[in-house]
Amino acid sequence: MPRRPLIAGNWKMHLSVAQAVELAEKVAEVAAGCNDRDVVIAPPFTALDAVSKAVGKTSTFIASQNVAWEKEGAFTGEISPTMLVDLGVPMAIIGHSERRQIFQESDKMVNLRVKGALANGIVPILCIGETLGQREADMTFKVLESQLAEGLEGCTAEMVGDIVVAYEPVWAIGTGKTASKEQAQEVHAYLRQFLEEKYRKDIAQKIRILYGGSVKPDNVDSLMAQPDIDGALVGGAALKFESFARIINFI
Repeated sequence: MPRRPLIAGNWKMHLSVAQAVELAEKVAEVAAGCNDRDVVIAPPFTALDAVSKAVGKTSTFIASQNVAWEKEGAFTGEISPTMLVDLGVPMAIIGHSERRQIFQESDKMVNLRVKGALANGIVPILCIGETLGQREADMTFKVLESQLAEGLEGCTAEMVGDIVVAYEPVWAIGTGKTASKEQAQEVHAYLRQFLEEKYRKDIAQKIRILYGGSVKPDNVDSLMAQPDIDGALVGGAALKFESFARIINFI
């Protein structure tokens, strides 16, 4: 069976609650007309409850931008998986490059978050990606393999079957630079092969691998035409309704 495309918008630290609700309602209207793909939006924590209620029982999914691994406890500033479940949030972005680069989150911490999400029925969107220096040093595959292996450490094939992987080259996030469709496809094919070797072919064929890195209306069609690119994790372009609507409606 072909993998169902997934378009996710990461709103990062943007939008008031009112602005988030307004954008979410517009996105939900567009998503309702797309029966062959999934649409996900990840508002800031302050807007999760309001946005979740705004999209209601529409076909639009909500994701958090992070998640802790414990159900409760002395973890100031964190949001537990059970808190997300309480809000009806089914997905969580984990290991985004900004969490790794700015907040120094390690692969070990990413792994804790992934397992915490899975244990509570939340689908992780596990982000991995190399820096420009690592790519220029011909370390791309080594870095990605390490991040993916350590991020999924201790996870069985049955556990990872429903996860989403997002390849986001750090050098292409917010820079306007985008990996060519050939570069992106090469990496996605490598990641799928790695997952096949680590788990099973049927598991690797099931897992959706997104591309994230300055995805825009003018490049989404060529990226989505690649056989191993199953969707997009969109940043800046997801904050503007017209551009995100065009990305959702890729050809």
